[in-house]
Parts: sequence; C-alpha cells; structure tokens
Amino acid sequence: MATPVLDQPPYTLSNLPYGVISTASEPKPRCAVAIGQHVIELAKYAKNGNLFNIESGHNFILQQIFSEPALNSFASLPWPTRRTVREQIQDDLKAGKIPSSCLVELKDVTNHLPMKSTGFSDFYTSLEHCQNCSGEMTSSAIAKNWWYAPSVYNSRVSSLLPTPHDIPRPKNVYFAAGVDSQPEYGPTRKLDFELEMGYYVSQPIPYGETMSIADSREHIFGFVMLNDWSARDHQLFEMRPLGPFHSKGFGTSISNWIVPMEALEPFACEPNTQQDPAPFEHLKWPSPRDGALDIKLRIRLVRNGKESVLGTSNLKYLYWTPYQQLTHHAASGCGMQTGDLIGTGTISGAGRNGKGEKVELGCLYEAERTKTDVLPEGSGKYQDGYLEDGDEIILEGWCGGGNGVALGFGECRGRILPPK
Repeated sequence: MATPVLDQPPYTLSNLPYGVISTASEPKPRCAVAIGQHVIELAKYAKNGNLFNIESGHNFILQQIFSEPALNSFASLPWPTRRTVREQIQDDLKAGKIPSSCLVELKDVTNHLPMKSTGFSDFYTSLEHCQNCSGEMTSSAIAKNWWYAPSVYNSRVSSLLPTPHDIPRPKNVYFAAGVDSQPEYGPTRKLDFELEMGYYVSQPIPYGETMSIADSREHIFGFVMLNDWSARDHQLFEMRPLGPFHSKGFGTSISNWIVPMEALEPFACEPNTQQDPAPFEHLKWPSPRDGALDIKLRIRLVRNGKESVLGTSNLKYLYWTPYQQLTHHAASGCGMQTGDLIGTGTISGAGRNGKGEKVELGCLYEAERTKTDVLPEGSGKYQDGYLEDGDEIILEGWCGGGNGVALGFGECRGRILPPK
C-alpha cells in the first residue's frame, strides 16, 4: 500500500486541529487530529508509545485522556504540555513515523461535538454589524455602553450542533404586521444565519477569580466556525424588555475541528479598528500589534442545487477582540469552565464591490436593513430575502494567502427543514 500524502489543506501540518470521531467498526467516540484527508486516532497513537516521554515526564496517561468522548481533559492540561504533544505529532508526521494502524480516512469517520460544554455565551461586538442593524430591534444610535465593554448574552448548550446537521424551522410568537401589532404563534418567516467564530475555554478560571488579559490566550484551547441561527421576527417580539430567547436558542452549528491557538500564532495581527474611547485598563491588550487574528471568512448558500457566495469577512474586523471578550466575561468572578464555548458575535465588515454594493454583511438581517440584495429570489412562502426550507448555509474560514492556504477550519454546515 502506498504511503498516503498527509499534508494537504485545509488540515495541514501547520494546522493539526483536534476533534472527536467515531467509525462504523468502532462506534465509541474518541479524540483525533485531522491531517489532510485522514485523521490520527490519538489513543492508538499514544498506546504505540509515541507520547511515552511526555506522559512519564508529567505523570498522566494520554492514552486514557484521548480515549474519552470529549477533548476537555486534554484541553485542561497546561498550554506547554499541549504544545509539546502537538510538536511531537508534527515531528512524527515529518519523519513518517505515524503508524498506519492510527490512521483513518476522513470520509470514513462520523464527527461529534469536540468538547462537553456547560456554558455558551454569544457576544455582539462588530461595529459594522451594529451600524447595519440599527433602527428596528435596537436604537438608531449605538448605545453608549457598547463602546465601553463588550456586549454579551448567555445562550443554550443543548442546541449546539456538529456539522452537518439539519435545523427544523422554529415556531414561536411574533408580531403579525409589524412592531406592537397583534401577536401570532407560528414558524419564523425570517430565518437567518450569523457568520461567527467560536472559541473553547481550555484551563478553567475558578469562581470568584478573574483573569489578566495578558493570560487570555493560555485560556483559549482553539477556534471553530460558528453559525448562531436566528429567527428575526421572533427576535423582534422578544427584544423588549429582556432580549432574545427562543429566537436565538434553537440551533447553533459549529465546525467539527478545533484549530488550536498554537496554529494561529503566526496570524496574530493588529485589530482593524482603533477603539475610541480607549478601553478600561483591564481590557487593554499589552501588545496592540498582535491583539487580533487574521482569519478570512466566507458564507456560501446551496439553494435548489445551486451554490452561491453570499459574502466574506475577517475575524480581525471585530471592534472587541476575542481576548477582550474572554477577559470581560471572567471579570465578574463568574468562573469559566473547560469546554465553555464563546461566540464572537456576527463578524461584519465595511467592504464593497466595484458596484458599491456591501459584500461583508454577516447576516441576512443586515441585508434587509441596508437594502442589499444577497439571496436569489425565493418561493414566496416566507419573507423574501431570508432562508427557505431546504436551504443549506456553509461557513468556512482559512488563514494565509498568496502562497496558498496555510490552514483551514473546514466547513460549518447546516440545512433548514420545514417546521415540525
């Protein structure tokens, strides 16, 4: 048998994202690393002795940790230890020392949620998103408090979904003919996606303690693509007085492979927007030139068998960066647990095409508010400009360019089903 070519995008040697998989022959979920068109089963890799020196030096058994159905135990290890494991895998890949018994083709695995989450919080920190959405569900001017701390709400962990996964059109209460008209109960007519990224907490922050922003990277295991599905007409009904509930809690899709912080270090960059007013001291990143991450993003739609690109963006566009988000989240002493998932909030930009049309909108609600045509013509069953039953949304992200893709996040994919 020929030796497979392992170093291929999006899961390159410089990537090595972590996930949880099962196979038909071994249905128990366990931890793995993606490389090219294959995965390395980490428990078998550790059993083979490749990680023996790391285990004996740190007094734990990686084979047992990697046999678990979630990455929490591994993610909670100190960052230097995780880095050493990753470097050992890279060295063995370069030397051709990965036993074939540890390799499975990617097409033969079933992916599961990579971590067990007890908390999920979603931020609202894109300036362009706020500007595009103002005037209906929010005030026409961005509220003063938004400029002084990252805005966030707690959401559901029960509706976190791996890729691919179907999303039934949700039912809830909405205003039948505009704000404060007679409410009705039924399926959403304005089903929307949100272009986001998510990141998982690694080492926990105990209750009652806070975290220095300088340490925030060490508390992030890695990033995934994230789509926080939204029912905009239901959301309009719920926004006053306490904000969204069912309209934002019926489904959140993520990509299956967590790209670790170690892989993202070369793509640190300066944030796209200077913060004014200056952030409070506890939210000031110590080195502004590497306070953000340059991750290119794209939204694709499949409708009636035809695929189109709905927009692009970049993680570095966020006004409040992920490091500031996590620091603010922990600042109350609420505590953070390993596996907690944080959504960046919709990531929109100010880019326009040659016709002057906005091309960096992070959701369909922005398209409606800015009168930008994004979707192909619908069937008329639901609100025009929003998702139809059968539509599939695919989010993707990657780092690098020019000389090629250095690493990718894979797809975050979900398909809309008719209401139940």
